[in-house]
Amino acid sequence: MTGQALEQRWSVGELARATGLTVRALHHYDAIGLVPASERTGAGHRRYTEGDLRRLYRVRALRGLGLPLEEIATALDRDADDVSALRTVLARQLAHLDEQAVRVARLRERIGDLLAALDGGMPGPEKFTATLEMISRMDDHYTPAQQDLLARKRTDLGPAAIEAMKLEWADLARRLMGLQAENVPVDDPRVQELTTRWDEIGTAFHGGDTAIVAATDAAYEGSKEAVNRQLGWPAPGDGPDLVDYVRRAREVRS
Repeated sequence: MTGQALEQRWSVGELARATGLTVRALHHYDAIGLVPASERTGAGHRRYTEGDLRRLYRVRALRGLGLPLEEIATALDRDADDVSALRTVLARQLAHLDEQAVRVARLRERIGDLLAALDGGMPGPEKFTATLEMISRMDDHYTPAQQDLLARKRTDLGPAAIEAMKLEWADLARRLMGLQAENVPVDDPRVQELTTRWDEIGTAFHGGDTAIVAATDAAYEGSKEAVNRQLGWPAPGDGPDLVDYVRRAREVRS
């Protein structure tokens, strides 16, 4: 009796039980040519060989790494000794996961900030709505690449440094509003010192990227009312514009 005749065969149901996959999944893999059954009975029933089983386990392992079926097929259809295709798809998947990690970190930070705000006392519906509105509108002004850069900068800074900068920035805003209320000109050394530090904090978050600075300015102009409500600043038209005050001080320096 030949070795081929002695080799075990599995029906689709037996293979499903052995691998933990569903019959439906195995049918789909067969239909798209990913793990086709090597043999059929006279009645047309699928029969899987040991080679099919090994291929199926490789598919499961790569699926566990998050690879799409199309890329798995590309990698496995090359010669078993040629790992270049597999290396390519794994490198592409790693880059994709890195991008996802940055986005997840950004979302975690935002949710953490919202929870911290809630833990500090339940805000009124208007203030909470203003916060969500501000987040949405700011996103509209940043490209995905800019959002990723900002997220990486925040990750590099770390939560402790970010929190310290937030507190310092809030103190700068309070002191600047006081000078603004006294009609202190923007070229006054006190204003220049405070606004210089204001910009240094901003640079720590955006790395001095002028496109991000412009996008931030545009975002503020587009959602000034929501931002001011969130920060406790006067609503547009109800008092002096602090951001405009900082801009004019910056222009003096330049």
